[in-house]
Amino acid sequence: MSKPKGFEKPAGVRDYLPFAVDKLRAIERRVLDCMAGWGYRQIMTPTMEYYDTVGVASSTSDQKLFKLLNNRGTTMVLRSDMTAPIARVVASLLKEEPLPLRLSYHANVFRAIEEEAGREAEFYQTGVELVGDDSPDADAEVIALAVASLQAAGVKSFKIAVGHVGFLNGLLEDAVPGREDIQEALKAGLLHRDFVGYRETLSQLSLSQEQRDELEGILRLRGGKEICGQALELSANPLAQASVQHLSQVWDALEDFGVAEHVMIDLTMIGDFSYYTGMTFEGYAAELGFPVCSGGRYDNLLQQFGRPAPATGFSLKTNRILDGVGGLETEPELPVVLQYDAPNRKRAFAEAERLRSEGRSVLMRRAEGPEDLLSAPESTRKAGPLGPTYGDILTFVSF
Repeated sequence: MSKPKGFEKPAGVRDYLPFAVDKLRAIERRVLDCMAGWGYRQIMTPTMEYYDTVGVASSTSDQKLFKLLNNRGTTMVLRSDMTAPIARVVASLLKEEPLPLRLSYHANVFRAIEEEAGREAEFYQTGVELVGDDSPDADAEVIALAVASLQAAGVKSFKIAVGHVGFLNGLLEDAVPGREDIQEALKAGLLHRDFVGYRETLSQLSLSQEQRDELEGILRLRGGKEICGQALELSANPLAQASVQHLSQVWDALEDFGVAEHVMIDLTMIGDFSYYTGMTFEGYAAELGFPVCSGGRYDNLLQQFGRPAPATGFSLKTNRILDGVGGLETEPELPVVLQYDAPNRKRAFAEAERLRSEGRSVLMRRAEGPEDLLSAPESTRKAGPLGPTYGDILTFVSF
């Protein structure tokens, strides 16, 4: 392998120029402020964690983890999501805090597999975790907050698809009992939205017509609350029935939140993390084919850290919003250029301090003669990769 050149960086990571940072930070601030308005308090966790704790609990497969060894030979990981680290904190530093807990975050996460197909190995997420409430209202709250957060991030047109892990598990257990290999193959088709492959898998199985109709019927279960009624007729499995009834109650709460217009039920959808145990959802913006947010219920994760508790939450894919959604316009205030000559330096410095005390950004520039003076704002010139670098010009000179 050839040695990388001095300006090269690893595949899957990127540099953020100031205009992109301005927008990323604006999205972060607005979304975190929105979450704070719902009672969620921000938490920060380390970038590195132990593989044997957070790495294993995250349910991220080993090939997706960035692993490294510390100087004692212990295997570490770069965090692949924020849910498992927060579960660790809730079970340790916050173990005496009464439930429910509402926590928010904004952080970079790392997944090695994201280097494939041009995807990013390091990206940003902004999200929440609601720990200690297993009610349909709690699930509805995080979905409603996801709606509000997407709006705060400037995403104007989107739809959130809601499913339930329990419904699919119950249906498959009835249709192909004990055949975990077949169940996983069918789940993989649904996870990757490969409905053609899903039908091909069905065609290769020795199933009765009733079983085939039941398994193909799930592909039609996408729409509004009426889908719940259709799902109840499709499978009599107790787990499937209970899951649909839970979703129906979530929908009723979403209507009361006033956000049902942004939501659809999609029982073909399953979460991409194995720790999901109940309701799952994904949000899609009109401009993008990839999800801009995802979340769900994970009632078994906390017990891995010694504090059993139900939990639900979601994360916004902040990078995807930054790159693919144009709804949030940011106009950073350009700094004032304060140019001066030697005799007027003290006066210029005093004026700069006054402007900074008012919250203005000031650039200082010493001019040795009339030929050094700037005469027009940078915004009137041809902008480079950084865009305009200054706005107004104040001049303190004697010549």
